[in-house]
Amino acid sequence: MKYKIIIAILAVIFAAGVIGSVLVLSAPKKNLVRIKCGEEVLYTLDLNREADRTFAVQTDSGTNLVEIKDGKIRVQSADCPDKTCVRMGWLHSAAMPIVCLPHRLVIEFVDSDGGVDAIAE
Repeated sequence: MKYKIIIAILAVIFAAGVIGSVLVLSAPKKNLVRIKCGEEVLYTLDLNREADRTFAVQTDSGTNLVEIKDGKIRVQSADCPDKTCVRMGWLHSAAMPIVCLPHRLVIEFVDSDGGVDAIAE
Protein backbone atom coordinates (compact mmCIF):
# COMPACT_ATOMS: atom_id res chain seq x y z
CA MET A 1 0.00 0.00 0.00
CA LYS A 2 2.81 2.40 0.94
CA TYR A 3 4.63 1.74 -2.36
CA LYS A 4 1.48 2.47 -4.41
CA ILE A 5 1.21 5.90 -2.81
CA ILE A 6 4.88 6.66 -3.50
CA ILE A 7 4.53 5.51 -7.13
CA ALA A 8 1.40 7.65 -7.57
CA ILE A 9 3.17 10.73 -6.16
CA LEU A 10 6.19 10.16 -8.41
CA ALA A 11 3.89 9.75 -11.45
CA VAL A 12 2.18 13.07 -10.70
CA ILE A 13 5.52 14.84 -10.26
CA PHE A 14 6.81 13.36 -13.54
CA ALA A 15 3.65 14.39 -15.44
CA ALA A 16 3.87 17.92 -14.03
CA GLY A 17 7.51 18.14 -15.14
CA VAL A 18 6.72 17.01 -18.67
CA ILE A 19 3.81 19.44 -19.00
CA GLY A 20 5.90 22.29 -17.58
CA SER A 21 8.75 21.58 -19.99
CA VAL A 22 6.42 21.59 -22.98
CA LEU A 23 4.90 24.92 -21.92
CA VAL A 24 8.26 26.60 -21.31
CA LEU A 25 9.92 25.39 -24.50
CA SER A 26 6.97 25.82 -26.86
CA ALA A 27 7.28 28.42 -29.59
CA PRO A 28 5.85 31.82 -28.68
CA LYS A 29 2.68 33.10 -30.32
CA LYS A 30 4.08 36.62 -30.60
CA ASN A 31 6.56 38.20 -32.95
CA LEU A 32 7.55 41.37 -31.10
CA VAL A 33 11.26 41.37 -30.22
CA ARG A 34 13.46 43.80 -28.35
CA ILE A 35 17.17 44.30 -28.99
CA LYS A 36 19.03 45.73 -25.97
CA CYS A 37 22.58 46.66 -25.14
CA GLY A 38 22.87 46.57 -21.38
CA GLU A 39 19.74 48.34 -20.16
CA GLU A 40 19.38 50.52 -23.27
CA VAL A 41 16.70 49.43 -25.75
CA LEU A 42 18.12 49.81 -29.25
CA TYR A 43 15.24 48.39 -31.30
CA THR A 44 11.75 47.03 -30.80
CA LEU A 45 10.67 45.14 -33.92
CA ASP A 46 7.49 43.38 -35.02
CA LEU A 47 8.78 40.43 -37.04
CA ASN A 48 5.41 40.12 -38.82
CA ARG A 49 5.91 43.59 -40.31
CA GLU A 50 9.66 43.61 -40.91
CA ALA A 51 11.01 43.01 -44.40
CA ASP A 52 13.81 40.50 -44.82
CA ARG A 53 17.00 42.41 -44.10
CA THR A 54 20.38 42.36 -42.42
CA PHE A 55 21.62 45.24 -40.28
CA ALA A 56 24.57 45.96 -38.03
CA VAL A 57 24.10 46.61 -34.31
CA GLN A 58 27.05 48.64 -33.10
CA THR A 59 27.84 48.65 -29.37
CA ASP A 60 30.77 50.10 -27.43
CA SER A 61 32.31 46.60 -27.39
CA GLY A 62 31.82 45.58 -31.01
CA THR A 63 29.41 44.83 -33.81
CA ASN A 64 26.78 42.14 -34.35
CA LEU A 65 25.19 41.56 -37.75
CA VAL A 66 21.49 40.76 -37.16
CA GLU A 67 19.38 39.02 -39.81
CA ILE A 68 15.60 39.07 -40.15
CA LYS A 69 14.21 36.52 -42.58
CA ASP A 70 10.76 34.96 -42.97
CA GLY A 71 9.56 36.45 -39.67
CA LYS A 72 12.54 35.11 -37.68
CA ILE A 73 15.60 36.82 -36.22
CA ARG A 74 19.18 35.73 -35.47
CA VAL A 75 22.71 37.03 -35.09
CA GLN A 76 24.32 36.20 -38.42
CA SER A 77 27.85 37.20 -37.43
CA ALA A 78 29.69 38.98 -34.65
CA ASP A 79 33.20 40.19 -33.93
CA CYS A 80 33.16 38.84 -30.37
CA PRO A 81 35.73 36.14 -29.52
CA ASP A 82 33.39 33.24 -28.61
CA LYS A 83 30.57 33.64 -31.24
CA THR A 84 28.04 32.00 -28.90
CA CYS A 85 25.36 34.43 -30.10
CA VAL A 86 25.89 33.25 -33.69
CA ARG A 87 25.73 29.56 -32.73
CA MET A 88 22.42 30.11 -30.90
CA GLY A 89 20.71 30.35 -34.29
CA TRP A 90 17.21 31.70 -34.82
CA LEU A 91 15.26 33.03 -31.84
CA HIS A 92 12.68 30.31 -31.10
CA SER A 93 11.56 30.67 -27.52
CA ALA A 94 10.96 33.39 -24.97
CA ALA A 95 12.68 31.09 -22.48
CA MET A 96 16.00 31.29 -24.37
CA PRO A 97 16.92 34.78 -25.65
CA ILE A 98 19.91 35.35 -27.91
CA VAL A 99 22.71 36.82 -25.79
CA CYS A 100 26.14 38.18 -26.71
CA LEU A 101 27.88 38.66 -23.36
CA PRO A 102 31.04 40.39 -24.68
CA HIS A 103 28.88 43.03 -26.40
CA ARG A 104 26.15 43.01 -23.70
CA LEU A 105 23.57 42.46 -26.48
CA VAL A 106 20.25 40.69 -25.84
CA ILE A 107 17.55 39.81 -28.36
CA GLU A 108 14.34 38.65 -26.67
CA PHE A 109 10.61 38.28 -27.25
CA VAL A 110 8.45 40.86 -25.46
CA ASP A 111 4.73 41.38 -24.87
CA SER A 112 2.93 43.91 -27.04
CA ASP A 113 2.80 46.31 -24.07
CA GLY A 114 6.61 46.31 -23.98
CA GLY A 115 7.04 44.13 -20.91
CA VAL A 116 9.20 41.05 -20.94
CA ASP A 117 7.36 37.79 -21.51
CA ALA A 118 6.62 36.11 -18.18
CA ILE A 119 8.69 33.08 -19.16
CA ALA A 120 11.79 35.16 -19.83
CA GLU A 121 11.75 37.17 -16.60
